Amino acid sequence: MTGLLAQLGDRTLQSVAAFGAFWRFFGQISSWMVTGINRWRNWRLVAPVAYEVGNRSVPVILITGTFVGMVLAVQAYEQFLSAGLEDRMGVVINLSVVRELGPVLAGVMLAGRVGGALTAELGTMNVTEQIEALRSMGADPIRHLVVPRFLACLLLTPFLTIYCDVMGALGGWFITVKIFDVPSEPYWQFTASALERWDLLVGFIKSVFFGAAIAVISCYKGFHCRHGAEGVGRACTESFVTSFIAILVLDFFIGFFMQAFYNFMWGFKPVL
Repeated sequence: MTGLLAQLGDRTLQSVAAFGAFWRFFGQISSWMVTGINRWRNWRLVAPVAYEVGNRSVPVILITGTFVGMVLAVQAYEQFLSAGLEDRMGVVINLSVVRELGPVLAGVMLAGRVGGALTAELGTMNVTEQIEALRSMGADPIRHLVVPRFLACLLLTPFLTIYCDVMGALGGWFITVKIFDVPSEPYWQFTASALERWDLLVGFIKSVFFGAAIAVISCYKGFHCRHGAEGVGRACTESFVTSFIAILVLDFFIGFFMQAFYNFMWGFKPVL
């Protein structure tokens, strides 16, 4: 019994220490963001990372966004047809993609592809002591390795999310109009009347937070992974799982807050 309590206490202390180390890590990133945001040499480090984060993620986002819209259209058609509202399918499909599914799915895909790549890269550098070599030369690895990756994820995740939204809308349109023979004009007219700038803003804000969470968690796991190939692999797995959970938690709280704020300012608005 005493050994069990000691083990539980030890794990609790380790969790608290890791939690504090994570926020200290984030504080160091924020400090460099404030002091070095206007320096051109810092932005030069962002370009190659931005290519990896943005350009290489486009095919994954394209396929994911398109099929999400198509699946929504297939699942919603029978319900809307039975109610005689098939011409309004675009409202629900596009609102769901823009406000919820687009940001979340784009974030999850980036957590798996980009987050895993960042963790593996930094974890390998940590295992081979390249990070310690930077410190021994008087350079701050947070500034040289983490901040460019954080900026790349923070800036490009919203654009990738918008791309996912567009592909989801087109995928839903293709199934609805070309397969189920729903008129195209009402599909877009009802969507335009229901979709507001607020909906786009909500998706944009979520994507910014998701990108920041993916970058910080991935870099932290890479910096603090255990030695050996097993440590790097475990860090990649933990990075994806933690990022996925963080995205869902952030999605709930941001969505809840934004919806409450909208209802307070402008009142409840029906979708259909």
